[in-house]
Amino acid sequence: MEPGGKPIVRGVVFDMDGTLLKPVIDFAEMRRRVGVHPTEGDILDVIRQRTPEDQARALAALRDMALMPGAQELCAFLDRQGLPRGLITRNVRRSVQHFHDFLGLDPFAPAITRECEFPYKPSPAALQHIASSWGVSPGEVLMVGDSVKDDVVSGNRAGSVSVLLDHNQPPRSPDDFPGEQRPAHVVASLSELQALLEAEYQLLPPPANGR
Repeated sequence: MEPGGKPIVRGVVFDMDGTLLKPVIDFAEMRRRVGVHPTEGDILDVIRQRTPEDQARALAALRDMALMPGAQELCAFLDRQGLPRGLITRNVRRSVQHFHDFLGLDPFAPAITRECEFPYKPSPAALQHIASSWGVSPGEVLMVGDSVKDDVVSGNRAGSVSVLLDHNQPPRSPDDFPGEQRPAHVVASLSELQALLEAEYQLLPPPANGR
């Protein structure tokens, strides 16, 4: 933070499903299409071992992706400010590519998917890696997601500024959550997140030569 000024943000990392995208993927339907019983484990792990035809049937649900309201506007705003946008998702690389094509903006980078070597959220490892790749401290990065147990805890463990996109009506407040599940901010929409950034933070690009 600059002396007497607002805290600095130099980059924003997002969850994908339920945060940038409406939660439209029907995992039960994916299981039905491929004949995967719940006892076989995580559907996205199981279908990676199936035939290309089975994978195509299961992943057809990805075509129903719908952007969360305000996503395009928020991404364009961050781009104008020179702030990098990262992505951490338990989804697969193929769906992230479809998301990038659908969004029509520069891709999120880094975009860390379930195929990457990092442990899943709430581990802070992927978030810390992104901050390091940008040459900024984790404390200058926002972690935005719709899961308290995964996104918020990951952000807090990394030392970042955690933001919960709360789909509850009315939205809750940070004080409603205990311990490391307590976000720094709760917003009801991505538009509200943009307003929060403009009002409460100094937005600066990462230093040109890193740290």
